Amino acid sequence: MGFLSNAFRKVVFWNYPRTSWQWDVLCVLILVFIFLTPKSWFENNEFRRQRTVVISADVVGNEPDTALIERRARDAVGRPSGRVTDVRPRRDDSGRVIAYEVDIR
Repeated sequence: MGFLSNAFRKVVFWNYPRTSWQWDVLCVLILVFIFLTPKSWFENNEFRRQRTVVISADVVGNEPDTALIERRARDAVGRPSGRVTDVRPRRDDSGRVIAYEVDIR
């Protein structure tokens, strides 16, 4: 048991001399990790999958029904199980709603 704990301690604290074979093995393991790790492990998929869709006010009619707007946005993205996080009206200069911006995850 003392041999394993001693070896583990040396690996964790990097206590091997620079010219030893253990040093070379640790360096190779680090390089293997750097070059063979998939990029997907380091990407934030939740943020990347969020989209903003603009739905025209003509499509949903004059009455702003949020359930209808959310359903149209899900259909436009092609994700029927998507979660709508925000619905913002887009207005023209006179203050009339011309479209809705919908954020979907």
